[in-house]
Amino acid sequence: MTIATTFVGLDYHQDSVQICILDSHGNVLTNRSVENDEAVIHRVATRYGQPKRVAIEACCGAANLAEELVTRRDLPVQLAHPGYVARMKRSPDKSDLSDAHLLADLTRVNYLPKVWLAPQATRTLRRLMRHRGQLVRRRTNTKLRIRALLRENRLKWTVARAWSKPWLAWLSDHAALPDSDRWLLEDHLEELKSLTTRIKAVEKRITEATADDPVVDKLMALAGVGLVTAVTLRAEVGRFERFDTGKQLARFCGVTPRNASSGARQADAGLIKAANPAIRGVLIELAHRLIRMTDEPWAQRAARMLQRGKPKNVVVAAIANRWVRWLHHELRRNESTLTESTSAQAQQKGAAPSDSTAAST
Repeated sequence: MTIATTFVGLDYHQDSVQICILDSHGNVLTNRSVENDEAVIHRVATRYGQPKRVAIEACCGAANLAEELVTRRDLPVQLAHPGYVARMKRSPDKSDLSDAHLLADLTRVNYLPKVWLAPQATRTLRRLMRHRGQLVRRRTNTKLRIRALLRENRLKWTVARAWSKPWLAWLSDHAALPDSDRWLLEDHLEELKSLTTRIKAVEKRITEATADDPVVDKLMALAGVGLVTAVTLRAEVGRFERFDTGKQLARFCGVTPRNASSGARQADAGLIKAANPAIRGVLIELAHRLIRMTDEPWAQRAARMLQRGKPKNVVVAAIANRWVRWLHHELRRNESTLTESTSAQAQQKGAAPSDSTAAST
């Protein structure tokens, strides 16, 4: 067996993985399909020696395989951004061989668009939060169907606020509906009750999963931040220190303006599109809450912007943008203070400082 500097690209599928191995000059050493098993993949990937870099495109299941290869087989695996990789293809044709070769070639020239490989605990928390989001959207759609049913029958009861207990009691017992529509209403109400129960159950599970998380505790101590906002940020961002600046974090969260400048023309074109929609949603809601809190400096900042004639949606986005940047600064500052305090205590005790405290965020 010849020992050479190699670069590996993995095209992931549920049952198989296409492995392409290139040498430092770009020559193809291997490009074959193997069983989707980390032991088999490791054996083939190290056929010419330990590879310098291994690339796998981020998709459902790829992160689990990447973590297995990193932790169990000590392979230098990097996750590739699927959107950017797709734009880099030199041909509209698609095949497993060409996809694996592209990944290997990108990592060979060190031009792979990488994404963060989140640990298992973070990925599990993401699945819980996204499951809750799906249930909430289903509940919203059920409510819309109920309101559409009432509009079809020209029914309206303004004595109580919609979806309050008196309003739901009127809907169940006194709304004058034909027999068929009454049956539909009862079916929708049963679904609404079931979804509400399931949402409470998943929120309880989320609370238990983050009970000892110091980052979630820090976030929930901030004004306007509740469980959903704090856990969404924790699950989707993961480690805040992986962003060097608050601007980078705000761009990841999708609350920065998209530049549309050309030549002498300088302009913005709304918020950037390529961002995390889950975080952007909770941050926009948070900005609305902060604006309503008149004793908070964010509300005063928003009031000054509104007085200057800024549209309300622009003001909300700006508050969300600046809050995220402030959050990054606060978390990094608290982390530095905590690290210095821990180091001082360790020196007093004559022991080396622990890395676990500094890496908690």
